Amino acid sequence: MAHETGRDTIADPSVVTTRDEFGWFVEEVLRDYVDAGRVEWENSTVERLLDALTAFSTAPVETDVDYDQEAPSGRLFAEMVRAATGYE
Repeated sequence: MAHETGRDTIADPSVVTTRDEFGWFVEEVLRDYVDAGRVEWENSTVERLLDALTAFSTAPVETDVDYDQEAPSGRLFAEMVRAATGYE
């Protein structure tokens, strides 16, 4: 998702269903960061990324998504990482 000041990672969290897939997702996030994310992401420092992860994790749960946002899962963790790269 593009924002006025930056973008999210291009890694796709919707394909994550297993622990291994979560690992591959994180590798893709890192690859995106190295390729362009450090310049293009909304939150391209560890401090900003963790701040956004905290904000997203404690934000109200959205009702129009196709995964359970309360049950821990690889997909949920991947969605949280993706969101943290661009959450304003």
